[in-house]
Amino acid sequence: MPATEGNKASRWAARTPCLPNLRLTPNQKVNMRFAKYHALGNDYLVLEPKDCPILFSPEAIRKVCHRHFGLGSDGILFGPIERTDGTFGLRILNPDGSEAEKSGNGIRIFCRHLLETKRIQEGQEFRLHTIGGVVRCEVFDGGNRIRVEMGKVSFRAPVIPHVGADREVLGEDITVLGKTFKYWAATVGNPHCVIPVDDLTPDLAKTYGPHLEVHPNFPNRTNVQFMKIIDRKNVRIEIWERGAGYTLASGSSSSASAAVARKMGLVDADLTVNMPGGQIIIGIGDDYSIVMTGPTTPVGIFEMHPGVPVQDVAV
Repeated sequence: MPATEGNKASRWAARTPCLPNLRLTPNQKVNMRFAKYHALGNDYLVLEPKDCPILFSPEAIRKVCHRHFGLGSDGILFGPIERTDGTFGLRILNPDGSEAEKSGNGIRIFCRHLLETKRIQEGQEFRLHTIGGVVRCEVFDGGNRIRVEMGKVSFRAPVIPHVGADREVLGEDITVLGKTFKYWAATVGNPHCVIPVDDLTPDLAKTYGPHLEVHPNFPNRTNVQFMKIIDRKNVRIEIWERGAGYTLASGSSSSASAAVARKMGLVDADLTVNMPGGQIIIGIGDDYSIVMTGPTTPVGIFEMHPGVPVQDVAV
C-alpha cells in the first residue's frame, strides 16, 4: 500500500487492543496452519490458537494477508479462544493490521469452520464472543446457509462513535474530494457510513471510500457503503471496508445498509442486499435488531512457512 495509507494503518493499529508480537526467524519450525474460506468473495484465513498461541504483530498480519507476499486474504480470524462463559471467542484482524469489532462475513466463515472441525452441529444454536458483542448463530445446509443474530443497529453519535452532539446521525452532509454527500451513520458493533445514491458504480466506493474511511467525523474510522434502493425488497451496495479496502461483499455492511434503508422508510423489514459478490438476506426487528443469513465456501488448508511474517518487505 502507499506510504500514506501505511502510516494511517499504523496509527490505527496503535489504537486497537494490544496485538502481541510473534517473534520468529525463518529457521524456526513453527506449525502455522490456516484454513481459508470465502463468503461471497470476501475471503478470510482462520488461524487457531493451538497452531499459533501468540498472535501476530500488525506488521506480520499485513505480510500474511498480502496478495503477493503472503497467503492473501481480507483478514485473519483468530479462534476459537477459550472462554468460561460458554461462548467461542473470536478476534477479527484486518489486512492492514488493525482489529475489527465485528464482521458479518467473518462471523459466518468462523461458524463454517466450527462446523468443519466438528465443534458444532447443524441446527445447533451457539454464541460467538467478539469485541463488538456476542452474537447467536446457527448453521444449516452443510454450511451453505448460516444465520447470525447481529445485534441492534444504533444511529446515535456516541455509540457509533461519531463526533458532535448526542443525536441520531441521519441525512447529514459530508464532503470529500470536493463532493458533498448525504449520509446516515450507524453501528452494528462496528461503524458505518451509508450514502444513498441514484447511480451506483464500483468507482464511487473506490474513489471516495478511502477518504470517507478516515474522515474526522469518525474517530475510529468507518466502513463505507454507497446504496441504491431497487424496490421495497431489494437494495444494492458497493463497499469500501475499513482496514481492507474495496470489498465484494460484507455482512455488517449489509446489516447497516438495510437498517438505514428501513430507517428512511424505503424498504420492508425483510429484504435482500445485493453486492458484487452475491446476496445476503436481512431481517430487521422493530428495535432494529438484525438477523443476517448468507452462504460460505471452503477454499483450502494451507501450511505457511514461518518466514512469511518476518520477511524483509515493506507492506
